[in-house]
Amino acid sequence: MTFRQEYPRPQLIRKDWLNLNGEWDFDFDDQNSGLEEKWFEKEREYKQKINVPFAYQTELSGINDPTFHDWVWYRREFDIPDSMVGKQILLHFGAVDYRSMVFINGNLVGSHEGGHTSFSFDITNYLIEGTQSVVVRVEDPSKDETIPRGKQYWIEKSAAIWYTRTTGIWQTVWLEAVNKTHIKKVRFTPDIDNGDITIDFEIAGEYVNKKVEIDITYKDEHVANETIKIHENYLKRSINLYNRKIFRTGFHHVGWNWTPENPNLFDVKIRLLEEDSVLDEINSYFGMRKIHTENGMVYLNNRPYYQKLVLDQGYWPEGLLTAPTDQALKQDIELAKEMGFNGCRKHQKVEDPRFLYWADKLGFLVWGECAASPSYSEDAVARLTKEWFEIIERDYNHPCIVTWVPINESWGVPDISNNSQQKHHSLAMYHIIHSLDKTRLVISNDGWELTKTDICAIHNYNHGHKDEVDKYNEFRSSLVTTENLLHSKPAGRNIYTLGFTHSGEPILLTEFGGIGYKVGDESGWGYTSVSNAEDYLADYERVMKAVYASSSLHGYCYTQLTDVEQEINGLLTYDRKPKCDLQKIRKINDMWHLNIVK
Repeated sequence: MTFRQEYPRPQLIRKDWLNLNGEWDFDFDDQNSGLEEKWFEKEREYKQKINVPFAYQTELSGINDPTFHDWVWYRREFDIPDSMVGKQILLHFGAVDYRSMVFINGNLVGSHEGGHTSFSFDITNYLIEGTQSVVVRVEDPSKDETIPRGKQYWIEKSAAIWYTRTTGIWQTVWLEAVNKTHIKKVRFTPDIDNGDITIDFEIAGEYVNKKVEIDITYKDEHVANETIKIHENYLKRSINLYNRKIFRTGFHHVGWNWTPENPNLFDVKIRLLEEDSVLDEINSYFGMRKIHTENGMVYLNNRPYYQKLVLDQGYWPEGLLTAPTDQALKQDIELAKEMGFNGCRKHQKVEDPRFLYWADKLGFLVWGECAASPSYSEDAVARLTKEWFEIIERDYNHPCIVTWVPINESWGVPDISNNSQQKHHSLAMYHIIHSLDKTRLVISNDGWELTKTDICAIHNYNHGHKDEVDKYNEFRSSLVTTENLLHSKPAGRNIYTLGFTHSGEPILLTEFGGIGYKVGDESGWGYTSVSNAEDYLADYERVMKAVYASSSLHGYCYTQLTDVEQEINGLLTYDRKPKCDLQKIRKINDMWHLNIVK
Protein backbone atom coordinates (compact mmCIF):
# COMPACT_ATOMS: atom_id res chain seq x y z
CA MET A 1 0.00 0.00 0.00
CA THR A 2 1.37 3.43 -0.99
CA PHE A 3 0.51 6.71 0.69
CA ARG A 4 1.32 10.39 0.30
CA GLN A 5 2.73 10.53 -3.22
CA GLU A 6 2.39 14.31 -3.73
CA TYR A 7 5.48 16.48 -4.16
CA PRO A 8 6.71 17.08 -0.59
CA ARG A 9 8.46 20.46 -0.94
CA PRO A 10 6.05 22.74 -2.85
CA GLN A 11 8.16 25.87 -2.33
CA LEU A 12 11.01 24.47 -4.44
CA ILE A 13 10.01 21.99 -7.12
CA ARG A 14 12.33 20.07 -9.42
CA LYS A 15 11.26 17.54 -12.03
CA ASP A 16 13.74 14.76 -11.18
CA TRP A 17 12.61 13.14 -7.95
CA LEU A 18 11.46 9.78 -6.58
CA ASN A 19 9.02 9.24 -3.70
CA LEU A 20 10.17 6.49 -1.29
CA ASN A 21 6.97 6.28 0.73
CA GLY A 22 5.31 2.89 0.90
CA GLU A 23 6.16 -0.45 2.47
CA TRP A 24 9.50 -0.70 4.30
CA ASP A 25 11.00 -3.47 6.41
CA PHE A 26 10.77 -2.62 10.11
CA ASP A 27 11.88 -3.86 13.50
CA PHE A 28 11.86 -2.90 17.16
CA ASP A 29 15.27 -2.87 18.88
CA ASP A 30 14.22 -2.87 22.52
CA GLN A 31 17.65 -4.02 23.72
CA ASN A 32 19.43 -1.35 21.66
CA SER A 33 21.63 -4.00 20.11
CA GLY A 34 21.12 -3.09 16.46
CA LEU A 35 24.28 -1.08 15.98
CA GLU A 36 26.50 -3.71 17.60
CA GLU A 37 24.80 -6.46 15.59
CA LYS A 38 25.03 -4.37 12.39
CA TRP A 39 21.36 -4.29 11.47
CA PHE A 40 22.31 -1.81 8.75
CA GLU A 41 23.85 -4.61 6.68
CA LYS A 42 21.88 -6.03 3.76
CA GLU A 43 21.74 -9.58 5.12
CA ARG A 44 19.78 -8.62 8.24
CA GLU A 45 16.24 -10.02 8.30
CA TYR A 46 13.55 -7.66 9.59
CA LYS A 47 10.48 -9.12 11.29
CA GLN A 48 7.80 -6.59 10.34
CA LYS A 49 6.58 -4.33 7.55
CA ILE A 50 5.55 -0.69 7.98
CA ASN A 51 3.85 1.83 5.74
CA VAL A 52 6.03 4.95 5.55
CA PRO A 53 5.44 7.80 6.40
CA PHE A 54 3.25 6.65 9.29
CA ALA A 55 4.65 6.01 12.77
CA TYR A 56 4.35 2.48 14.15
CA GLN A 57 1.84 3.75 16.74
CA THR A 58 -0.71 4.51 14.00
CA GLU A 59 -3.34 2.43 12.27
CA LEU A 60 -2.11 3.47 8.81
CA SER A 61 1.38 2.16 9.56
CA GLY A 62 -0.02 -1.36 9.53
CA ILE A 63 1.41 -2.00 13.03
CA ASN A 64 -0.77 0.13 15.35
CA ASP A 65 1.21 -0.51 18.55
CA PRO A 66 1.01 2.32 21.16
CA THR A 67 3.56 0.77 23.56
CA PHE A 68 7.06 2.12 24.22
CA HIS A 69 9.83 1.13 21.80
CA ASP A 70 12.69 3.62 22.05
CA TRP A 71 14.83 2.21 19.21
CA VAL A 72 13.41 1.22 15.83
CA TRP A 73 14.91 0.35 12.45
CA TYR A 74 13.68 0.81 8.88
CA ARG A 75 14.96 -0.63 5.61
CA ARG A 76 13.96 -0.59 1.97
CA GLU A 77 15.57 -1.11 -1.43
CA PHE A 78 15.27 1.17 -4.42
CA ASP A 79 16.64 1.68 -7.91
CA ILE A 80 17.87 4.98 -9.31
CA PRO A 81 15.64 5.96 -12.28
CA ASP A 82 17.39 6.35 -15.62
CA SER A 83 16.58 10.07 -15.67
CA MET A 84 18.57 10.53 -12.45
CA VAL A 85 21.66 8.49 -13.38
CA GLY A 86 24.86 10.54 -13.55
CA LYS A 87 23.61 13.29 -11.26
CA GLN A 88 24.08 14.08 -7.60
CA ILE A 89 21.47 12.15 -5.59
CA LEU A 90 20.03 13.79 -2.48
CA LEU A 91 18.06 11.76 0.07
CA HIS A 92 15.44 13.87 1.86
CA PHE A 93 13.49 13.22 5.06
CA GLY A 94 10.49 15.41 5.85
CA ALA A 95 10.66 14.61 9.56
CA VAL A 96 11.91 11.75 11.75
CA ASP A 97 11.18 11.75 15.47
CA TYR A 98 13.61 12.03 17.23
CA ARG A 99 17.28 11.04 16.54
CA SER A 100 18.14 9.26 13.32
CA MET A 101 21.11 7.59 11.66
CA VAL A 102 20.95 6.92 7.92
CA PHE A 103 22.87 4.15 6.13
CA ILE A 104 23.19 3.61 2.38
CA ASN A 105 24.40 0.20 1.28
CA GLY A 106 25.75 -0.47 4.77
CA ASN A 107 27.57 2.85 5.11
CA LEU A 108 26.63 5.62 7.55
CA VAL A 109 25.97 8.77 5.52
CA GLY A 110 24.80 11.02 8.34
CA SER A 111 22.68 11.60 11.40
CA HIS A 112 20.13 14.15 12.56
CA GLU A 113 18.63 15.21 15.88
CA GLY A 114 15.23 16.89 15.99
CA GLY A 115 11.86 15.29 15.42
CA HIS A 116 10.01 17.99 13.52
CA THR A 117 12.21 19.45 10.79
CA SER A 118 13.50 18.35 7.39
CA PHE A 119 17.01 17.17 6.61
CA SER A 120 18.89 15.61 3.70
CA PHE A 121 22.13 13.91 2.71
CA ASP A 122 24.09 13.70 -0.53
CA ILE A 123 24.30 9.93 -1.03
CA THR A 124 25.99 9.94 -4.45
CA ASN A 125 29.32 8.51 -3.26
CA TYR A 126 27.61 5.65 -1.42
CA LEU A 127 25.67 4.29 -4.40
CA ILE A 128 26.55 0.99 -6.06
CA GLU A 129 25.70 -0.68 -9.32
CA GLY A 130 22.14 -2.01 -9.36
CA THR A 131 19.72 -1.94 -6.45
CA GLN A 132 20.39 0.31 -3.46
CA SER A 133 19.61 -0.22 0.22
CA VAL A 134 18.65 2.50 2.69
CA VAL A 135 18.48 1.79 6.43
CA VAL A 136 17.32 4.25 9.10
CA ARG A 137 17.92 3.77 12.81
CA VAL A 138 15.74 5.92 15.07
CA GLU A 139 16.05 6.67 18.77
CA ASP A 140 13.02 8.28 20.42
CA PRO A 141 13.38 8.43 24.21
CA SER A 142 9.83 7.86 25.44
CA LYS A 143 10.29 9.32 28.91
CA ASP A 144 12.82 12.08 28.33
CA GLU A 145 11.12 15.36 29.29
CA THR A 146 13.98 17.53 28.03
CA ILE A 147 13.49 16.83 24.32
CA PRO A 148 10.98 18.89 22.29
CA ARG A 149 8.03 16.48 22.36
CA GLY A 150 4.99 18.76 22.16
CA LYS A 151 1.82 16.87 23.11
CA GLN A 152 3.46 13.43 23.01
CA TYR A 153 3.02 11.86 26.44
CA TRP A 154 5.89 10.31 28.41
CA ILE A 155 3.43 7.81 29.93
CA GLU A 156 2.04 5.01 27.75
CA LYS A 157 -1.68 5.74 28.11
CA SER A 158 -2.90 9.15 26.88
CA ALA A 159 -4.47 11.45 29.47
CA ALA A 160 -5.57 15.05 29.97
CA ILE A 161 -3.91 17.20 27.26
CA TRP A 162 -1.27 14.57 26.36
CA TYR A 163 -1.54 12.19 23.40
CA THR A 164 -0.05 9.07 21.85
CA ARG A 165 3.58 9.41 20.81
CA THR A 166 4.97 9.53 17.27
CA THR A 167 8.20 7.59 16.82
CA GLY A 168 10.30 7.48 13.68
CA ILE A 169 9.55 8.55 10.12
CA TRP A 170 6.36 10.62 9.96
CA GLN A 171 6.80 12.73 6.84
CA THR A 172 7.73 11.85 3.27
CA VAL A 173 11.07 10.26 2.33
CA TRP A 174 12.25 11.07 -1.19
CA LEU A 175 15.16 11.25 -3.61
CA GLU A 176 16.11 14.24 -5.72
CA ALA A 177 18.59 14.48 -8.60
CA VAL A 178 20.65 17.63 -9.12
CA ASN A 179 23.72 18.64 -11.07
CA LYS A 180 26.92 19.15 -9.14
CA THR A 181 26.36 22.86 -9.64
CA HIS A 182 22.83 23.69 -8.52
CA ILE A 183 20.71 26.16 -6.61
CA LYS A 184 21.12 25.26 -2.96
CA LYS A 185 18.73 27.76 -1.36
CA VAL A 186 16.24 30.43 -2.42
CA ARG A 187 14.67 32.98 -0.06
CA PHE A 188 11.89 35.42 -1.02
CA THR A 189 11.44 38.60 1.06
CA PRO A 190 8.54 40.86 0.03
CA ASP A 191 8.54 44.62 0.56
CA ILE A 192 5.06 45.91 -0.21
CA ASP A 193 5.94 49.50 0.76
CA ASN A 194 8.35 49.77 -2.16
CA GLY A 195 6.83 47.05 -4.34
CA ASP A 196 9.99 44.94 -4.27
CA ILE A 197 10.57 41.22 -4.01
CA THR A 198 14.09 40.43 -2.84
CA ILE A 199 15.46 37.03 -3.79
CA ASP A 200 18.50 35.53 -2.04
CA PHE A 201 20.31 32.62 -3.69
CA GLU A 202 22.99 30.19 -2.60
CA ILE A 203 24.75 28.19 -5.30
CA ALA A 204 26.37 24.81 -4.65
CA GLY A 205 29.31 23.73 -6.78
CA GLU A 206 31.32 25.67 -9.36
CA TYR A 207 29.63 29.02 -10.00
CA VAL A 208 32.17 30.81 -12.23
CA ASN A 209 30.74 31.88 -15.62
CA LYS A 210 27.25 30.78 -14.64
CA LYS A 211 24.05 32.84 -14.82
CA VAL A 212 20.73 32.80 -12.99
CA GLU A 213 17.55 33.59 -14.91
CA ILE A 214 14.42 34.63 -12.97
CA ASP A 215 11.01 34.65 -14.58
CA ILE A 216 8.00 35.92 -12.57
CA THR A 217 4.39 35.51 -13.66
CA TYR A 218 0.97 36.15 -12.15
CA LYS A 219 -1.79 33.82 -13.39
CA ASP A 220 0.31 33.13 -16.50
CA GLU A 221 0.74 36.86 -17.18
CA HIS A 222 4.38 37.88 -17.49
CA VAL A 223 5.53 40.26 -14.76
CA ALA A 224 9.34 40.34 -14.73
CA ASN A 225 12.42 38.66 -16.13
CA GLU A 226 15.97 39.13 -14.91
CA THR A 227 19.27 37.47 -15.84
CA ILE A 228 22.16 37.78 -13.38
CA LYS A 229 25.78 36.80 -13.89
CA ILE A 230 27.13 34.96 -10.87
CA HIS A 231 30.36 36.20 -9.28
CA GLU A 232 30.18 34.29 -6.00
CA ASN A 233 28.14 31.46 -4.49
CA TYR A 234 25.76 33.89 -2.76
CA LEU A 235 23.79 36.56 -4.57
CA LYS A 236 20.85 38.82 -3.89
CA ARG A 237 18.48 40.53 -6.28
CA SER A 238 15.57 42.93 -5.71
CA ILE A 239 12.97 43.23 -8.43
CA ASN A 240 10.48 46.09 -8.40
CA LEU A 241 7.05 44.83 -9.40
CA TYR A 242 5.29 48.21 -9.41
CA ASN A 243 7.18 49.37 -12.47
CA ARG A 244 6.34 46.27 -14.40
CA LYS A 245 3.37 45.17 -16.44
CA ILE A 246 1.38 44.38 -13.33
CA PHE A 247 1.25 48.10 -12.52
CA ARG A 248 0.59 49.31 -16.03
CA THR A 249 -2.45 47.08 -16.41
CA GLY A 250 -3.97 48.56 -13.28
CA PHE A 251 -3.87 45.32 -11.26
CA HIS A 252 -2.10 47.16 -8.46
CA HIS A 253 -5.14 49.36 -7.96
CA VAL A 254 -7.46 46.43 -7.21
CA GLY A 255 -4.99 44.92 -4.74
CA TRP A 256 -2.36 42.32 -5.50
CA ASN A 257 -1.03 41.65 -2.01
CA TRP A 258 -1.59 38.30 -0.30
CA THR A 259 -4.45 38.16 2.22
CA PRO A 260 -6.78 35.39 3.43
CA GLU A 261 -9.54 37.02 1.39
CA ASN A 262 -7.39 37.36 -1.75
CA PRO A 263 -4.47 34.92 -1.62
CA ASN A 264 -2.60 36.33 -4.61
CA LEU A 265 0.53 34.37 -5.46
CA PHE A 266 3.26 35.01 -8.01
CA ASP A 267 4.82 32.02 -9.77
CA VAL A 268 8.59 31.98 -10.20
CA LYS A 269 10.80 29.92 -12.46
CA ILE A 270 14.51 30.06 -11.70
CA ARG A 271 17.08 28.55 -14.02
CA LEU A 272 20.82 28.16 -13.47
CA LEU A 273 22.61 28.45 -16.83
CA GLU A 274 26.04 27.79 -18.28
CA GLU A 275 25.96 29.42 -21.70
CA ASP A 276 22.90 27.78 -23.30
CA SER A 277 22.90 24.73 -21.05
CA VAL A 278 20.39 24.50 -18.17
CA LEU A 279 22.16 23.16 -15.08
CA ASP A 280 19.21 23.53 -12.71
CA GLU A 281 15.58 24.60 -12.90
CA ILE A 282 13.18 25.11 -10.03
CA ASN A 283 9.60 26.30 -9.81
CA SER A 284 8.38 28.24 -6.80
CA TYR A 285 6.03 31.03 -5.75
CA PHE A 286 5.78 33.94 -3.34
CA GLY A 287 3.17 36.26 -1.90
CA MET A 288 3.50 40.00 -1.30
CA ARG A 289 2.57 40.27 2.36
CA LYS A 290 3.52 42.48 5.30
CA ILE A 291 2.69 41.98 8.98
CA HIS A 292 3.47 44.55 11.69
CA THR A 293 2.04 46.15 14.81
CA GLU A 294 1.10 49.78 15.29
CA ASN A 295 -1.14 51.68 17.71
CA GLY A 296 -1.85 48.54 19.69
CA MET A 297 -3.15 46.63 16.65
CA VAL A 298 -1.87 44.04 14.20
CA TYR A 299 -1.65 45.33 10.64
CA LEU A 300 -1.77 43.12 7.55
CA ASN A 301 -0.48 44.95 4.47
CA ASN A 302 -0.65 48.26 6.35
CA ARG A 303 -4.29 47.88 7.35
CA PRO A 304 -5.62 46.86 10.80
CA TYR A 305 -6.55 43.20 10.66
CA TYR A 306 -8.66 41.34 13.21
CA GLN A 307 -7.41 37.77 13.43
CA LYS A 308 -10.07 35.11 13.97
CA LEU A 309 -7.92 32.03 14.53
CA VAL A 310 -8.66 28.48 15.58
CA LEU A 311 -6.28 26.27 17.55
CA ASP A 312 -5.24 23.38 15.31
CA GLN A 313 -3.16 20.53 16.74
CA GLY A 314 -2.84 18.61 13.49
CA TYR A 315 -3.70 15.11 14.73
CA TRP A 316 -5.67 12.44 12.86
CA PRO A 317 -7.17 9.25 14.37
CA GLU A 318 -5.56 6.97 11.79
CA GLY A 319 -2.23 8.80 11.40
CA LEU A 320 -1.60 10.87 14.55
CA LEU A 321 0.77 13.68 13.44
CA THR A 322 0.69 12.47 9.83
CA ALA A 323 -2.30 13.43 7.71
CA PRO A 324 -3.67 10.38 5.87
CA THR A 325 -3.78 12.29 2.57
CA ASP A 326 -2.85 15.64 1.10
CA GLN A 327 -6.57 16.29 0.70
CA ALA A 328 -6.98 15.91 4.48
CA LEU A 329 -4.60 18.83 5.03
CA LYS A 330 -6.51 20.93 2.53
CA GLN A 331 -9.87 19.94 4.02
CA ASP A 332 -8.94 21.19 7.50
CA ILE A 333 -8.31 24.65 6.07
CA GLU A 334 -11.49 24.58 4.00
CA LEU A 335 -13.58 23.59 7.03
CA ALA A 336 -12.02 26.30 9.18
CA LYS A 337 -12.66 28.94 6.52
CA GLU A 338 -16.22 27.67 6.13
CA MET A 339 -16.73 28.44 9.82
CA GLY A 340 -15.46 32.00 9.36
CA PHE A 341 -11.93 31.63 10.73
CA ASN A 342 -9.19 33.43 8.80
CA GLY A 343 -6.29 31.48 10.23
CA CYS A 344 -5.00 29.00 12.78
CA ARG A 345 -2.41 28.61 15.45
CA LYS A 346 -0.61 25.33 14.76
CA HIS A 347 -0.26 24.12 18.33
CA GLN A 348 2.84 22.28 19.54
CA LYS A 349 3.64 21.01 16.07
CA VAL A 350 5.76 21.99 13.09
CA GLU A 351 3.27 21.18 10.37
CA ASP A 352 3.87 19.39 7.07
CA PRO A 353 4.93 21.83 4.28
CA ARG A 354 1.93 20.64 2.28
CA PHE A 355 -0.38 22.22 4.88
CA LEU A 356 1.48 25.51 4.51
CA TYR A 357 1.20 25.22 0.73
CA TRP A 358 -2.58 24.90 0.97
CA ALA A 359 -2.72 27.78 3.45
CA ASP A 360 -0.79 29.89 0.93
CA LYS A 361 -3.08 28.84 -1.92
CA LEU A 362 -6.41 29.04 -0.11
CA GLY A 363 -5.68 32.11 2.01
CA PHE A 364 -5.25 31.15 5.65
CA LEU A 365 -3.08 32.81 8.27
CA VAL A 366 -0.77 30.51 10.25
CA TRP A 367 0.96 31.05 13.55
CA GLY A 368 3.92 28.71 13.46
CA GLU A 369 4.69 26.97 16.73
CA CYS A 370 7.13 24.26 17.76
CA ALA A 371 6.99 21.19 19.95
CA ALA A 372 8.06 22.15 23.47
CA SER A 373 10.02 20.20 26.03
CA PRO A 374 8.15 19.96 29.36
CA SER A 375 11.24 20.58 31.49
CA TYR A 376 14.09 23.09 31.51
CA SER A 377 17.74 22.17 31.08
CA GLU A 378 20.71 23.50 29.16
CA ASP A 379 20.32 20.58 26.74
CA ALA A 380 16.65 21.47 26.23
CA VAL A 381 17.66 25.05 25.39
CA ALA A 382 20.16 23.85 22.79
CA ARG A 383 17.68 21.45 21.21
CA LEU A 384 14.90 24.02 20.96
CA THR A 385 17.23 26.65 19.54
CA LYS A 386 18.55 24.27 16.88
CA GLU A 387 15.04 23.33 15.81
CA TRP A 388 14.12 26.99 15.34
CA PHE A 389 17.02 27.54 12.98
CA GLU A 390 15.71 24.61 10.92
CA ILE A 391 12.05 25.66 11.16
CA ILE A 392 12.75 29.12 9.74
CA GLU A 393 15.13 27.74 7.13
CA ARG A 394 12.38 25.43 5.86
CA ASP A 395 9.31 27.67 6.12
CA TYR A 396 10.55 31.23 5.57
CA ASN A 397 9.01 31.58 2.09
CA HIS A 398 5.40 30.78 3.05
CA PRO A 399 3.33 34.02 3.04
CA CYS A 400 0.65 32.38 5.20
CA ILE A 401 2.93 32.37 8.26
CA VAL A 402 2.63 35.70 10.07
CA THR A 403 3.71 34.86 13.63
CA TRP A 404 6.22 32.58 15.35
CA VAL A 405 5.49 31.10 18.80
CA PRO A 406 8.64 29.58 20.39
CA ILE A 407 7.20 29.05 23.92
CA ASN A 408 3.69 28.18 25.10
CA GLU A 409 2.31 28.60 28.65
CA SER A 410 5.80 28.51 30.20
CA TRP A 411 6.35 24.91 28.99
CA GLY A 412 10.07 24.34 29.17
CA VAL A 413 10.45 27.40 31.42
CA PRO A 414 8.23 26.44 34.37
CA ASP A 415 10.03 28.73 36.85
CA ILE A 416 10.35 31.74 34.56
CA SER A 417 8.73 34.06 37.09
CA ASN A 418 11.64 33.73 39.54
CA ASN A 419 14.42 32.17 37.47
CA SER A 420 16.61 34.65 35.60
CA GLN A 421 18.14 31.88 33.46
CA GLN A 422 14.71 30.93 32.13
CA LYS A 423 13.85 34.59 31.53
CA HIS A 424 17.00 34.87 29.43
CA HIS A 425 15.97 31.79 27.45
CA SER A 426 12.59 33.37 26.61
CA LEU A 427 14.30 36.63 25.62
CA ALA A 428 16.93 34.76 23.62
CA MET A 429 14.31 32.89 21.59
CA TYR A 430 12.49 36.14 20.86
CA HIS A 431 15.65 37.86 19.63
CA ILE A 432 17.13 34.84 17.82
CA ILE A 433 13.97 34.39 15.78
CA HIS A 434 13.89 38.09 14.93
CA SER A 435 17.56 37.89 13.95
CA LEU A 436 16.66 35.14 11.48
CA ASP A 437 13.37 36.56 10.22
CA LYS A 438 12.51 40.27 10.14
CA THR A 439 9.23 39.72 8.30
CA ARG A 440 7.10 38.20 11.09
CA LEU A 441 5.91 38.79 14.64
CA VAL A 442 7.25 36.76 17.58
CA ILE A 443 5.43 35.88 20.81
CA SER A 444 7.82 35.15 23.66
CA ASN A 445 5.53 32.96 25.81
CA ASP A 446 2.01 32.47 24.52
CA GLY A 447 -0.51 32.45 27.37
CA TRP A 448 1.11 34.23 30.31
CA GLU A 449 4.42 35.19 31.92
CA LEU A 450 5.49 37.05 28.80
CA THR A 451 8.87 38.74 28.48
CA LYS A 452 9.68 40.85 25.40
CA THR A 453 6.95 40.14 22.86
CA ASP A 454 5.24 41.53 19.74
CA ILE A 455 1.78 40.37 20.85
CA CYS A 456 0.37 40.15 24.36
CA ALA A 457 -1.12 36.65 24.05
CA ILE A 458 -3.49 35.64 26.86
CA HIS A 459 -5.14 32.27 27.61
CA ASN A 460 -8.37 32.23 29.59
CA TYR A 461 -10.79 29.28 29.87
CA ASN A 462 -12.72 30.67 32.82
CA HIS A 463 -16.03 31.32 31.05
CA GLY A 464 -17.79 28.69 33.15
CA HIS A 465 -20.88 26.63 32.32
CA LYS A 466 -24.00 28.39 31.05
CA ASP A 467 -25.60 28.39 34.51
CA GLU A 468 -22.49 29.81 36.21
CA VAL A 469 -23.56 33.41 35.70
CA ASP A 470 -21.14 34.99 38.15
CA LYS A 471 -18.19 33.15 36.65
CA TYR A 472 -19.20 34.17 33.14
CA ASN A 473 -19.61 37.81 34.16
CA GLU A 474 -16.15 37.74 35.71
CA PHE A 475 -14.76 36.25 32.51
CA ARG A 476 -16.47 38.91 30.40
CA SER A 477 -15.28 41.70 32.72
CA SER A 478 -11.69 40.42 32.60
CA LEU A 479 -11.65 40.99 28.83
CA VAL A 480 -13.39 44.35 28.57
CA THR A 481 -10.51 46.79 29.05
CA THR A 482 -6.76 46.76 28.68
CA GLU A 483 -6.34 47.28 32.42
CA ASN A 484 -8.57 44.32 33.23
CA LEU A 485 -6.80 42.09 30.72
CA LEU A 486 -3.34 42.93 32.05
CA HIS A 487 -4.33 42.47 35.68
CA SER A 488 -6.13 39.17 35.13
CA LYS A 489 -4.57 35.91 36.32
CA PRO A 490 -6.62 33.29 34.42
CA ALA A 491 -4.33 30.42 35.40
CA GLY A 492 -2.98 31.97 38.58
CA ARG A 493 -0.07 33.37 36.57
CA ASN A 494 0.79 36.99 35.80
CA ILE A 495 0.35 38.04 32.17
CA TYR A 496 3.90 39.45 32.16
CA THR A 497 6.62 37.81 34.17
CA LEU A 498 8.43 39.72 36.91
CA GLY A 499 10.54 42.51 35.43
CA PHE A 500 8.48 42.96 32.26
CA THR A 501 5.40 45.03 31.50
CA HIS A 502 3.03 45.73 28.65
CA SER A 503 4.56 48.16 26.15
CA GLY A 504 1.54 48.87 23.98
CA GLU A 505 1.67 45.68 21.92
CA PRO A 506 -1.67 44.32 20.62
CA ILE A 507 -3.60 42.09 23.03
CA LEU A 508 -5.15 38.89 21.68
CA LEU A 509 -7.02 36.13 23.47
CA THR A 510 -5.09 33.20 22.06
CA GLU A 511 -6.69 30.28 23.92
CA PHE A 512 -10.23 30.07 25.29
CA GLY A 513 -13.44 28.13 24.81
CA GLY A 514 -12.83 24.41 24.58
CA ILE A 515 -16.52 23.57 24.90
CA GLY A 516 -16.88 19.80 25.28
CA TYR A 517 -19.60 18.03 23.29
CA LYS A 518 -19.78 14.26 23.05
CA VAL A 519 -20.88 12.88 19.68
CA GLY A 520 -21.66 9.18 19.32
CA ASP A 521 -19.79 6.72 21.54
CA GLU A 522 -16.71 8.84 22.15
CA SER A 523 -15.75 9.82 25.67
CA GLY A 524 -13.54 12.53 27.02
CA TRP A 525 -13.51 16.05 28.41
CA GLY A 526 -13.82 19.74 27.64
CA TYR A 527 -13.34 22.90 29.67
CA THR A 528 -17.14 23.09 29.85
CA SER A 529 -19.67 20.68 28.37
CA VAL A 530 -23.02 20.55 26.59
CA SER A 531 -25.20 17.65 25.50
CA ASN A 532 -26.61 18.60 22.10
CA ALA A 533 -25.90 20.71 19.00
CA GLU A 534 -28.37 23.43 19.93
CA ASP A 535 -26.77 23.97 23.33
CA TYR A 536 -23.34 23.82 21.70
CA LEU A 537 -24.16 26.73 19.39
CA ALA A 538 -25.72 28.69 22.24
CA ASP A 539 -22.67 28.21 24.45
CA TYR A 540 -20.32 29.11 21.61
CA GLU A 541 -22.25 32.33 21.02
CA ARG A 542 -22.25 33.08 24.75
CA VAL A 543 -18.46 32.81 24.92
CA MET A 544 -17.90 34.78 21.71
CA LYS A 545 -20.12 37.62 22.90
CA ALA A 546 -17.79 38.10 25.85
CA VAL A 547 -14.84 38.31 23.45
CA TYR A 548 -16.55 40.73 21.08
CA ALA A 549 -17.61 42.96 23.97
CA SER A 550 -13.96 43.77 24.64
CA SER A 551 -12.70 47.18 23.56
CA SER A 552 -9.09 46.04 23.86
CA LEU A 553 -8.86 42.63 22.18
CA HIS A 554 -7.67 42.73 18.59
CA GLY A 555 -8.11 39.09 17.73
CA TYR A 556 -8.56 35.62 19.16
CA CYS A 557 -7.72 31.94 18.78
CA TYR A 558 -10.54 29.57 19.75
CA THR A 559 -9.81 26.12 21.21
CA GLN A 560 -10.11 24.06 19.05
CA LEU A 561 -10.67 22.83 15.49
CA THR A 562 -11.08 19.11 16.17
CA ASP A 563 -11.35 16.62 18.98
CA VAL A 564 -8.04 14.90 19.70
CA GLU A 565 -8.07 11.50 21.42
CA GLN A 566 -9.61 12.08 24.87
CA GLU A 567 -10.23 15.79 24.26
CA ILE A 568 -13.76 16.23 22.89
CA ASN A 569 -13.73 20.01 22.81
CA GLY A 570 -13.38 20.50 19.07
CA LEU A 571 -15.74 22.15 16.62
CA LEU A 572 -15.31 18.98 14.59
CA THR A 573 -15.01 15.38 15.72
CA TYR A 574 -11.63 13.67 15.54
CA ASP A 575 -12.59 12.28 12.12
CA ARG A 576 -13.62 15.77 10.92
CA LYS A 577 -17.39 15.51 11.12
CA PRO A 578 -19.13 18.80 12.07
CA LYS A 579 -20.76 18.81 15.51
CA CYS A 580 -23.29 21.42 14.41
CA ASP A 581 -24.26 23.57 11.44
CA LEU A 582 -20.98 25.18 10.36
CA GLN A 583 -22.79 28.11 8.79
CA LYS A 584 -24.20 28.97 12.20
CA ILE A 585 -20.68 28.96 13.63
CA ARG A 586 -19.70 31.28 10.80
CA LYS A 587 -22.58 33.62 11.58
CA ILE A 588 -21.36 33.89 15.18
CA ASN A 589 -17.75 34.39 14.05
CA ASP A 590 -18.93 37.17 11.72
CA MET A 591 -20.62 39.05 14.55
CA TRP A 592 -17.48 41.11 15.15
CA HIS A 593 -17.28 42.10 11.49
CA LEU A 594 -20.98 42.99 11.34
CA ASN A 595 -20.76 45.04 14.54
CA ILE A 596 -23.67 43.12 16.04
CA VAL A 597 -22.07 43.06 19.48
CA LYS A 598 -20.93 46.25 21.14
